[in-house]
Amino acid sequence: ADPALVEIVGIAGLDAAFIDMDHSTLTTQVVEGLIRAAELVGITPIVRVPDHNPKTILQLLDAGAQGIQAPHVQTAEEARELVKAVRYEPLGERGAAGSSRAAGYGSVPWAEHVKRSNEEILLLAMCEDRKGIENLDAIAAVDGVDVVIVAPTDLSESLGLRGNFDALRKVYQDVAARLRRIGKAKLSVPLGHPSMPFNARELKAMGVVYASVHPPMAARVIRSFKEEVARIRKELE
Repeated sequence: ADPALVEIVGIAGLDAAFIDMDHSTLTTQVVEGLIRAAELVGITPIVRVPDHNPKTILQLLDAGAQGIQAPHVQTAEEARELVKAVRYEPLGERGAAGSSRAAGYGSVPWAEHVKRSNEEILLLAMCEDRKGIENLDAIAAVDGVDVVIVAPTDLSESLGLRGNFDALRKVYQDVAARLRRIGKAKLSVPLGHPSMPFNARELKAMGVVYASVHPPMAARVIRSFKEEVARIRKELE
């Protein structure tokens, strides 16, 4: 919940900050501060929402989120409802408020704000369980879905492939081929995820356009402290 961490992500040279409201207790007000920090260092704030509630999505978009990442998208109908929540008319049904932070508190001409929002805001649909993978073709074909994220932890659990890297790799290769065939939504896969540890070269070969980088912030801090404690204790032996 510390904006300084988002600044550090940008200063380190990464392109985006992944702000997670799904597996966290972050509130909308806190997330708005994290979005500001991302903008300060010129990186893209992408927020994983806790649910598909259009009101939650609207609040985050009005706060300035530049990407909405929706968990557990299982059907094309769910994807279409997400498009409605993220896009303004005529592409969707997003609520309009010219006084929002995203619209510069009224300083940005409304037509310009609508045009840029519909063109530039990312909608990322997470297909992370069996039903989502079964309906992947239909989800990826929905107009307004920019990226399909195939998340390895939930997917491996749903398919009964925990620890079976070879079988899970084949699932990913199949997904990549299906998305190329459809030719609309692009693919996102995490980099270095312990449930399926792809490296950057492998992701590029699959056609991945966006990857979150593991481990997450808390794990990085824990790892650093453990290494430091081990070094100090060894010096004192």
